[in-house]
Amino acid sequence: MKLVPRPAATLILLRDSASGPEVLMLQRTQSAVFLGGAYVFPGGALDETDADPRVLKRIRGEAKVPPAPYWVAAVRECFEEAGVLLLQGIDAKRAESLMHYRKRPFVELLENEDLYIAANEIAYYGHWITAPGRPRRFDTRFFLAVAPEGQAGSHDAAETVHDVWITPREALERGARKEIELVFATQQTLHDLKAFKSAREAFDAVRQRPDPEVNRACWAQGKDGAKLFRRADPQYFEIHWSDAEETGETTYDLAPGVPKRLDRWVRRIIAPNPGVMTGPGTNTYLVGEGDIAVIDPGPAVASHVDRIVEEAKGAIRWILCTHTHQDHSPAAALLKAATGAQVLGRPAPEGQDATFNPDFVLESGQRVDLGEIGLRAIHTPGHASNHLCYLLEQTKMLFTGDHVMQGSTVVINPPDGEMRAYLRSLEKLLDEDLAIIAPGHGYLIGAPHQEVRRLIAHRLGRERKVLSALEQLGEASLEELLPVVYADVPARIHRVAARSLAAHLDKLAAEGAVRAAGGRYTLVESKPAG
Repeated sequence: MKLVPRPAATLILLRDSASGPEVLMLQRTQSAVFLGGAYVFPGGALDETDADPRVLKRIRGEAKVPPAPYWVAAVRECFEEAGVLLLQGIDAKRAESLMHYRKRPFVELLENEDLYIAANEIAYYGHWITAPGRPRRFDTRFFLAVAPEGQAGSHDAAETVHDVWITPREALERGARKEIELVFATQQTLHDLKAFKSAREAFDAVRQRPDPEVNRACWAQGKDGAKLFRRADPQYFEIHWSDAEETGETTYDLAPGVPKRLDRWVRRIIAPNPGVMTGPGTNTYLVGEGDIAVIDPGPAVASHVDRIVEEAKGAIRWILCTHTHQDHSPAAALLKAATGAQVLGRPAPEGQDATFNPDFVLESGQRVDLGEIGLRAIHTPGHASNHLCYLLEQTKMLFTGDHVMQGSTVVINPPDGEMRAYLRSLEKLLDEDLAIIAPGHGYLIGAPHQEVRRLIAHRLGRERKVLSALEQLGEASLEELLPVVYADVPARIHRVAARSLAAHLDKLAAEGAVRAAGGRYTLVESKPAG
């Protein structure tokens, strides 16, 4: 039976000291079922009274995301566990006089003493969900606040047996020495907090951040046995997508020739063409039930085509290609010969796969009806002038070919590759309702809009490096610019990076920011207005 995480709230309290900001930490009793002996921030599960209308009406300020009961629980648990009363207009002396309420219903304190929760003095900080496999699981919202002046707090001698104010850096050092136990979420929080110079600076910075994303660790199986994955791991989003029930039985391996079901509608087979440019190999996707559409059949490798036909059970009706580079489309002709399926896409530009002859040329916005589901083509030139993405509208999965890749940025190779078109095509995706990205290489990519914005920022950041290098070097050739602009990239990759550098220089020249002559580039000085 799947263990449903219980809603919970945690409050991170910060105060200033001569050594910098300190955080209040409590040690849980060793006998606790959950995190026994660990050092944590004050917090606990929501209870029914946190949603009591009498309590909710005593919130002052914005408390909508997450819902108001989480804010109540954070303040209540902090009071009950740590003896710190984070309420409006309470000084240390009055707080001390109210400690007898710690073991009484929170609503009694608020109503009897006419007190209010000041939501504007609390910042929503983080969202963590306990990994499957623990005896208890919690869906916890983390909040952060500056500790009220003069309230040092104390453990409750029941659930918690020790309290300490400690700098994040010292807590991490003690954790590394095994002097105290810190779980992963606590460690990550401490790493974040150690960068701030004051409690107020931390609070103000957190208030300015966008709402935090959920961190929901997940298990999967593979050649190295069962492993736990977290949000920063490349496997994370694919595991959640393909194992929505959190069974832990999906695989984290990217194994060529081994089909993997990603969801009800989509299976993936990786072609046997691993390499620097292709990663584990080209992803071939089989979409649909009954009648099947194949997206990006890959290189012309007979064993791979045979594997596609075998997995599809002979029901292939459509072959769609995102573009006509040699690792994506050459198998289309072989697959058509084997199945009689219709080939869809856009004709190959000069110098690309001459064997690709689509039976139907897709325009942006056209749909391919697969029965219960459908794919919509989105023209995304840049990596290739004929590049298409395909949106499975029912699940909002976007097949991106090489427009968005997992684990690296794509090469923009002039003359067919064009940087201005690539950036426009990325921006086009921000207008689409997307849930997950199925790239041409690597794992599924989550948080699609965030990833697209990251790619845009990366390209514009690289462009700024080009301008800075030209300012530093004056007139320079592409070869002279390359080691400066790509100083953060291993030299073995520079030959490939040179193609994207050429695309950046072409873009800047087209925009009038750079002058190109005889294979050398200079900045164009901007003229003052007036």
